[in-house]
Amino acid sequence: MHCSFSIAAIRTKSVGRISHPMESRTLRFLNCLEALAFSAFVGWYIWQLQASYFFAWLVFPVWMVASLVIHRDTPKTMGWRADNLWSATKRSAVFYAPSIAGLCLTGILLGALHRSAHHLLVPRHFFGYTAFCLLQQVGLNSYLTNRLLGVTDSPVRAALLSGTIFAALHWPNPVLIPLTFIGGVAMAWLFARDRNIIPLAIGQGILGTLVWWAFPVAWHHAMRVGPGFYTFHPR
Repeated sequence: MHCSFSIAAIRTKSVGRISHPMESRTLRFLNCLEALAFSAFVGWYIWQLQASYFFAWLVFPVWMVASLVIHRDTPKTMGWRADNLWSATKRSAVFYAPSIAGLCLTGILLGALHRSAHHLLVPRHFFGYTAFCLLQQVGLNSYLTNRLLGVTDSPVRAALLSGTIFAALHWPNPVLIPLTFIGGVAMAWLFARDRNIIPLAIGQGILGTLVWWAFPVAWHHAMRVGPGFYTFHPR
């Protein structure tokens, strides 16, 4: 009796030690699979579904809401918060300030001063584009970076993966691919540090506007990606 009880106790203890890392690996695999599947669907939508199935966009809110509920995300984990807004803004300024200066200098060197930028400064256009950037931040960071942080314990690796996927989804735009990789990595890393998408969305809106102005339209094709890049014809 005593011997069998001891063996049973040892087995139970061993199973407990094994099950935890196995459970952790399973959760990491599921997070990775979910992130890659969502990214693949975004790519599919860009390249085919948006032109052939109008209501395909409904998959995005349904998918994300279901994921947020399943993962028990909160406004703080998703970066929808104001309590650390000032500290997050100061940290993000370390990336955005030199980026803004670099794009302004690039624009000057590429002759952007001779191109009209009036339409970009119209409040309706700017705030409309910034609202679109906010949606991108929800997808990039509130969702994708959050899931990748569940795959790896390293914010740097998660940021690199997020930035790579973000850039790949801007194929084949030769201007946006390298810029979105740099920006995607930086924004994902900043999100991992402070969990606040508000300054990230505003900063992305400013940078995107400057990219449109700084580079010739013949290069970035009105910031289009996917098949829209090939069908663009400047007036």
